Amino acid sequence: MSKQKTIKAPFSVIGIGLHTGEKVTLTVNPADENHGFKFQRIDVEGKPIINADPDLVIDTSRSTTLEKNGVRVHTTEHILAALSGLEIDNALIQINAPEIPIMDGSAYPFVEAIKQVGIIEQNADKDYFVVTENLTYEDTERHTEMLLVPQDEFRLTVMVDYNSPLLGTQHAHMYHTGEFETEISKCRTFVFLRELEVLAKNGLIKGGDLDNAIVMVDKVLPQEKLDEIADLLGKPHIKIEEAGILNNLTLHYQNEPARHKLLDIIGDLALIGKPIKGHILAARPGHKGNVEFAKMIKNEIKKLRKKGPKIDLTKDPVYDINDIEKLLPHRYPFLLIDKIMEVSENHIVGVKNITQNEPQFMGHFPGNPVMPGVLQVEAMAQCGGIMVLKNLPDPENYMTYFIKIDKVKFKRKVIPGDTIVFHLELLSPIRRGIVHMGGKGYVNGNVCLEAELMAQIVKEKDTLKVTEAVQ
Repeated sequence: MSKQKTIKAPFSVIGIGLHTGEKVTLTVNPADENHGFKFQRIDVEGKPIINADPDLVIDTSRSTTLEKNGVRVHTTEHILAALSGLEIDNALIQINAPEIPIMDGSAYPFVEAIKQVGIIEQNADKDYFVVTENLTYEDTERHTEMLLVPQDEFRLTVMVDYNSPLLGTQHAHMYHTGEFETEISKCRTFVFLRELEVLAKNGLIKGGDLDNAIVMVDKVLPQEKLDEIADLLGKPHIKIEEAGILNNLTLHYQNEPARHKLLDIIGDLALIGKPIKGHILAARPGHKGNVEFAKMIKNEIKKLRKKGPKIDLTKDPVYDINDIEKLLPHRYPFLLIDKIMEVSENHIVGVKNITQNEPQFMGHFPGNPVMPGVLQVEAMAQCGGIMVLKNLPDPENYMTYFIKIDKVKFKRKVIPGDTIVFHLELLSPIRRGIVHMGGKGYVNGNVCLEAELMAQIVKEKDTLKVTEAVQ
């Protein structure tokens, strides 16, 4: 299982906001496990924090803007692309102005700064969104289509068509994230000369310059119109006599515009908060479509979380009943876990098959057998105990004892013939043998039980001390 990552040390860069034109210092700081990406406006009273979240996006006009409680962060896509493209999971991004600096119009200056300070692996596992079914987004007005299909790693394919003789149709691919730094991160933002007037009149590209954007001239404009655009932008007048790239700038790649669109997708989808295992195919993408697709994926993740882990119960388990008996001291009729399907340092998925011949059903209740809620909690606790005991060299010498049970809810009755799938996660690191877990039990994808559990793991010789302490 891949581990989460953050940067080794803070770094800062100074630049200009492309659309606001304001000078800004950006500082990226290391962050704890499961922190995700967060922005902080240190120039605003209270230094508010804005999560990288597609639901906080309020504008996608040529860039992605987040807002929370009236505080905005503009042009988030390039720094998020740099972090996500280098497989970083956790960072606090501080700025002293409303907009992330545009730098050279690509993600590469951020990539360089990250590489200079270094990347470190953290203890927690990465929390992937693993695509199991196709997910489709379409915007008929903008002719945008996006498709996410199952794949065992993150992959991106982009097609763009600008209806322009200068660019025509372009394709770009990223077959795995390892290609991001060398093949994608240097690709710069671009704009058509004919678009500049509208952008300027709408209060955008105030910080635009030939050093931070590729200006495509697919149609030669009258000199009068060129002068008018230059005045709007506060730039000197220039003459353009033929189509091409303004200032004779050399492209890094023939399909650099398409590759930059791919970069934008990576940055915008970083708002989801999880790395993706899947293949995205995008036709004519833009920030609006990217963000809407991110919202769709986020909602799909919420639905899957409610349904519980998608487990193929026909596959061989990680631990069968014989393995479980080597880890837990419990025996029939009080061994309540039948198999373990997934387990890591901070999560576990276990299975309990409910059968009519279990002794509790003789009295609970005759003619209407129902699995007692307290036994469901006990089964969940045993599942959590396996997650901890598996890492001990001599688990047979340890016992687990409840210290606290909290926030217990029973959502539906469980009867013989049902199969409960338990999913538990550590809520905090294990300290001094104290384990704090949160979990849910699912029957047919629906929650039947949820609870927070706290237990202590002790050697048999210390059992009496723990019992006295609990009493």
